[in-house]
Amino acid sequence: MANAQVILKEKIEGLGAESDVVKVRAGYARNFLIPQGKAFEATRANLRHVNALKAVRAKREEEELVTAKELAAKISKLRPKFTLEIGQDGKAFGSVTSIDIHRELEAAGIVVDRHGIELEKPIKKSGKSDVNVRVHPLVSTILTINVVAPKETEEAEASAE
Repeated sequence: MANAQVILKEKIEGLGAESDVVKVRAGYARNFLIPQGKAFEATRANLRHVNALKAVRAKREEEELVTAKELAAKISKLRPKFTLEIGQDGKAFGSVTSIDIHRELEAAGIVVDRHGIELEKPIKKSGKSDVNVRVHPLVSTILTINVVAPKETEEAEASAE
C-alpha cells in the first residue's frame, strides 16, 4: 500500500488541522483531498507555504478559544430547572440525563456538543447539582442545575403568594 504526504489546507476531523503534514493513503490524497482543495502535495516548494497556513491556523484557534470562553461564561450564568416525579419513599420516577441538559441549553440558544456535558450518571434526586460542561478542549465550565419535585414547586408557589 502506497502512502503519500500531504499538507492540509483546512481542519479535517480525525486527520489534522491546517498546516499539518500528514501521511495518508495515496488514493485518498489523489482522489479526495487534493481534488476537493483540502490539501496539496508535500513538495519542497509547497512546504515553504506552511508558515502562511500556520498563521491562519493560529488565528482560527485564537478565535475559537475566545468564542469558547464567551460561551462558557453564558453557560455558567444559566440555572436550568428540571421537574422530576418523586414517589412517597423519595424514589425518583425518571432522571435528568445529559440529553435533557443539552435540550435545555439549546432552548436557551446555546449550542454545545452533547458529549461535552460530563455527567457521570443520571441525576435522580431533587436539589441542586453541578455539571461540568466542556466547551472546548481548553475551556470547561460548571453548570448548576436545579431538580425539583412537582410538590415542591406547588409549595413554593403557594408560599410566594
